[in-house]
Amino acid sequence: MLDGILDFSWWQVLLATLAMTHVTIISVTVFLHRAQAHRALTLHPILSHFFRLWLWLSTGMVTGEWVAIHRRHHARCETPEDPHSPQVLGLSKVLWEGAELYRAAATDAELVTRYSHGTPDDVLERHVYSRLRWQGVALMLLIDVLLFGVLGVAVWAVQMLWIPFWAAGVINGLGHHWGYRNFESPDAATNIVPWGIVIGGEELHNNHHAFPSSAKLSARWWEFDLGWAYIQLFRALGLARVRRVARKPQQALGKTAIDMDTVKAVVTHRMHVLAGYARDVVKPVLRKELCRNEQHCKKLYRQARQLMVREESRLDARARARLAEILSQSQTLATVHQYRRQLQEVWERRAPNQEVLLQSLQEWCRRAEATGIQSLEEFSRRLRGYMPAAA
Repeated sequence: MLDGILDFSWWQVLLATLAMTHVTIISVTVFLHRAQAHRALTLHPILSHFFRLWLWLSTGMVTGEWVAIHRRHHARCETPEDPHSPQVLGLSKVLWEGAELYRAAATDAELVTRYSHGTPDDVLERHVYSRLRWQGVALMLLIDVLLFGVLGVAVWAVQMLWIPFWAAGVINGLGHHWGYRNFESPDAATNIVPWGIVIGGEELHNNHHAFPSSAKLSARWWEFDLGWAYIQLFRALGLARVRRVARKPQQALGKTAIDMDTVKAVVTHRMHVLAGYARDVVKPVLRKELCRNEQHCKKLYRQARQLMVREESRLDARARARLAEILSQSQTLATVHQYRRQLQEVWERRAPNQEVLLQSLQEWCRRAEATGIQSLEEFSRRLRGYMPAAA
């Protein structure tokens, strides 16, 4: 009995532990995060209930509470009302005490009630999963000991620490502190690495904050989202239906008139529009205006690009002063930065109707194409051909 029913060797126990924690990760990213919190897909009731049961056993988390806290995070990101922002609370606090922050937020009944709408509220949820929390993880301990013997205690301990560390700590901590950004969302979210394997795709956190309702978290061809691969498998088996996926705007060949389709494409795909502006306008202008030699270029270009494409709300006083200093060195740079800000105003301003938005975009393109800045003019002409992505 010391070796359990399965009588596994140590390395077999290790593989079994990794397999079970992997199921937990997929349960969190596919069920809790993408299906429940953001309604990006719907799952077959059998698969949905399996995930609920597994999370009750392996984490003790309540679906409604987790969803409410995560939705609150998006609604109040990087503010004192964000339940777990390293920008507010500090990286160390979120990284090492992420689970405690979740538990503290879950005690706010008003928060949970406000943000948990649409989550399961059946008999099992009310009388088992939400009421008998510790009994679920205790049952998992019993199962682990029966299967693996004495080593089952260690297996259970790893299971209990897996989500608090990787999801509550690493994603909410490092995912808002360190990494690269494809999109300049108004928060500090980053992609930790481009290969979302260990945490099921949650590593692509900046992509997620740019497109919260997308079932797919990868955005570049070289990024990999394991959670999306599982969703594709579930869909092929008839166990999942994808509702929303972030798409790039389409380019209509020969289209030169700015119409309501252009406006809809620019507003809907604004994150892609800004990413394209940074790549096709800011980057070439910076190289031309600032680079005098290779060594000088690398350092100055990197700093200037980060400042010019970052959301202004995320710049502190020192960064703003440095940006002003850089822009003062070149009227062309100042113009490019000004037009980026004005392009954002097209979709940020509260226009009384769509006709005003149309006129604003037409005016922006007309003036951009008269600046004499080649990359800006070419970007504006391409913008004229934008169409909303096909469903």
